[in-house]
Amino acid sequence: MESVGFGFWNWIALILYLLLMLGIGAFFTKRAGQDANSFFTGGGRLPSWIVGFSIYATTLSAITFMSTPEKSFLTDWSYIAGNIAIVAIIPLLIHFYIPFFKKLRVTSAYEYLEARFNPAVRVIGSLLFILFHIGRIAIVIYLPTLAITAVSDINPYIVASLVGILCIVYTFLGGFEGVVWSDFIQGIILLGGALVIIIMGITHIDGGLSTVVHDAVQNQKLISADNWKINAAAAAIPIIFIGSVFNNLQQYTSSQDVVQRYQASDSIKETSQSIWTNGVLALISAPLFYGMGTVLFVFYAQHTQLPEDFNTSSIVPYFILTEMPPFIAGLLIAAIFAAAQSTISSSLNSIAACISVDIKQRFFGKQDEKAEVRFARLVTIVIGIVGMLASLYLIAADSSDVWDLFLLITGLFGVPIAGIFAVGIFTKRTHGIGVIIGILVAVIASYFLQGVGGAGSPFYTSIIAFMIAFIVAYISSLIIPSPRKNITGLTIFDKHAESVYRREY
Repeated sequence: MESVGFGFWNWIALILYLLLMLGIGAFFTKRAGQDANSFFTGGGRLPSWIVGFSIYATTLSAITFMSTPEKSFLTDWSYIAGNIAIVAIIPLLIHFYIPFFKKLRVTSAYEYLEARFNPAVRVIGSLLFILFHIGRIAIVIYLPTLAITAVSDINPYIVASLVGILCIVYTFLGGFEGVVWSDFIQGIILLGGALVIIIMGITHIDGGLSTVVHDAVQNQKLISADNWKINAAAAAIPIIFIGSVFNNLQQYTSSQDVVQRYQASDSIKETSQSIWTNGVLALISAPLFYGMGTVLFVFYAQHTQLPEDFNTSSIVPYFILTEMPPFIAGLLIAAIFAAAQSTISSSLNSIAACISVDIKQRFFGKQDEKAEVRFARLVTIVIGIVGMLASLYLIAADSSDVWDLFLLITGLFGVPIAGIFAVGIFTKRTHGIGVIIGILVAVIASYFLQGVGGAGSPFYTSIIAFMIAFIVAYISSLIIPSPRKNITGLTIFDKHAESVYRREY
């Protein structure tokens, strides 16, 4: 397929965006360097609405920004049930999960696992998060770069290096506060970019919006009765919704990059407001991103044929570069990189928090605050370079098979860890040994379920993995004897009681 020229004015727009991100990091450098709490949580001084924007931007990667329109371009809107699931779990988060994280004043989500079970469970949770997110950084740089450079004459090594290096620099400088404010800017660019693409697409379609709606209904591109049938098809809305509930529980209860943001505001009330802000944004963005794909489907069905052997994962950047005026196109490509950078910077800061708090401080002691910030910044650089080099390797090898396998294996641990958080909060009898057995059984079962009939759907796998981890951990704890542990204030049965857990470092 012939590449599309990127052009001078598009480069100007992209460079201006990158400089803006760098400026945000530089602005917060001094405050981030005050102490470890400022570097990892912004000192708890951030307003709830900005934290909500940050949670939203963190959970939305560039892969999502491009794959969601691709999904509706090729099929329909059935996966929108996943966005609704985010809102559905908010009451559960506010009433059962957030009070524990706030009460313990945890910097790392996995501190709760030590408080409830033992240090080994905490380290397992933390290390799995670190490994998964190193791989995620590589993939989040690689896949958008691949999609954009597949339809343009941009050098992929330059793009990947620019994105990676800039993320490292502004995360290193601005710490958590710089990441959160850049997330806000990136979130605005994402939503604005999606809206512009929809408007431009509609104005280029004969008949405008009415044609889009008519053709979408005619071709079953929205929601149809078939989407409600529970069968082996991945497009069954009830299964998508239930599976997404468990996937979102993993992200919002056991993933450090999100849980870390619960400490960015002072009170439970403010944290709850930030969660609701994120939920509203998830609902607003869903029709925008799915609408992009529907509009592009009607546009290309009506106007022009896509190139032969076209990879639909590049449908959004291809439309931007071929149909948008210069500079505007550059800003919209910047929106794709904004989605990538919000994910990468959050991963870098949260990995630094896990290595600093769960490993260094927990087992080797805590130094003075300035030294802790220097260590966290060093970790940010090292992890960022590793992730960026991995993405460059994927570009050079022109294959993601190795990293896909890596992400599959480490990602299998995500939902089981969410099951472990749940069994810790909602039961009294579960102990550390039982929990480790539950994790291992759930991971093994999930691995063999991949690709097995209907159970091979990621939604079925998520449901089964969560339930196996929860049930096996509980039953194993009933069977295997273990010394009794004081867990006052660490379960829902006495969640308002003062916790017995105290940091020893």
